[in-house]
Amino acid sequence: MDTRKAAFETNKLSKRLHRLVGQAIGDFAMIEPGDRVMVCMSGGKDSYALLDLLLSLRARAPVPFELVAVNLDQKQPGFPEHVLPDYLRGRGVEFHIEEQDTYSIVKRVLPEGSTMCSLCSRLRRGILYRVATELGATKIALGHHRDDILQTFLLNLFHGGKLKGMPPKLVSDDGRHVVIRPLAYVEEADLVRWAEHRAFPIIPCTLCGSQDNLQRKQIGAMLRDWDQRFPGRLDTMFGALHKIVPSHLLDRDAYPFATLRADGVADADGDIAFDEPESCAPPPPAAPQAAAVRWLHATPEAD
Repeated sequence: MDTRKAAFETNKLSKRLHRLVGQAIGDFAMIEPGDRVMVCMSGGKDSYALLDLLLSLRARAPVPFELVAVNLDQKQPGFPEHVLPDYLRGRGVEFHIEEQDTYSIVKRVLPEGSTMCSLCSRLRRGILYRVATELGATKIALGHHRDDILQTFLLNLFHGGKLKGMPPKLVSDDGRHVVIRPLAYVEEADLVRWAEHRAFPIIPCTLCGSQDNLQRKQIGAMLRDWDQRFPGRLDTMFGALHKIVPSHLLDRDAYPFATLRADGVADADGDIAFDEPESCAPPPPAAPQAAAVRWLHATPEAD
């Protein structure tokens, strides 16, 4: 690829990332005036991209907000302690490094060969909630993206027996914090390209090794295979998460089946009782709400 074409593609990628993050923030009212947003930094491509994009958007955002980056140093052997502080100082970002030896706890509690993500996640979550309180953070921003959301939905469907995904905004387990995922609309492939372009100093997670038996890895491989063999399928699946139809599921708590009666009023969204469901093209993106429009004007695409 020649230099001019590469620059054109990178510019397109930048605009797309800023637009999608701005739209997600606006659609779900993730950031409000005066918020102090704690960006959780793992040293991976997703959290680097999250901080990078939020820093860029903050300069043009429709509301004022603060950013503080937080990394949990879990005392993994060989962890390069200088990498994140050096990067964050270079970006002029307020940051806090929390040192907690969760590595020893996980290794001591779990037998060799077992998956460690669940325990590690619980320990990390509790520590980060405490740190958020100590730093006066009003929002906790995580770097989960579109592919993470789809993987979580399928994990819950296949293994948890629930139609449940990973929400872009939620109240934390302890009821004291609001957790946001500004990358909710962003594809992982775009984050890989952005990390390469921005040359983030990636720190691999070696706490658990490769753990090839993780169900999430298996689901991720399945989604990548679908995406290659059936282009557009993941877009359709992600669009479905935006349009839930409780009347066509089986949850009696979500829809009043017991009191349902024919009322003689035609319903365009009603069931075609004896027809097979048809496959369809990916749904068109929903028109952004007013709040999202304001955030979209903060992105480079508005130039």
